[in-house]
Amino acid sequence: MRESKKSFRHESLQDRDTVQGILKALTKGLNRGELRFSDDDGEILLHPEGLLTLRVSASQEDNRHRLDIRVSWQTDDGPKEGKTLNVE
Repeated sequence: MRESKKSFRHESLQDRDTVQGILKALTKGLNRGELRFSDDDGEILLHPEGLLTLRVSASQEDNRHRLDIRVSWQTDDGPKEGKTLNVE
């Protein structure tokens, strides 16, 4: 079981130049090892480290086009000892 879960989600309409600026900020944050996301509803700070999993998918259907980019990683912040599972 997880101790806590923090999440951040933002969706808005942006022009291509603004999206490009956001992507550049993401690359700078990855280089620094710190990504901070915030808007009027909340904030989250992430520290990417070690090996990162990158998933890219693209699709188009009629007039709807989509690009998804996902970067994920695991940290060693969790407990060092494994939890015992009991099944009866």
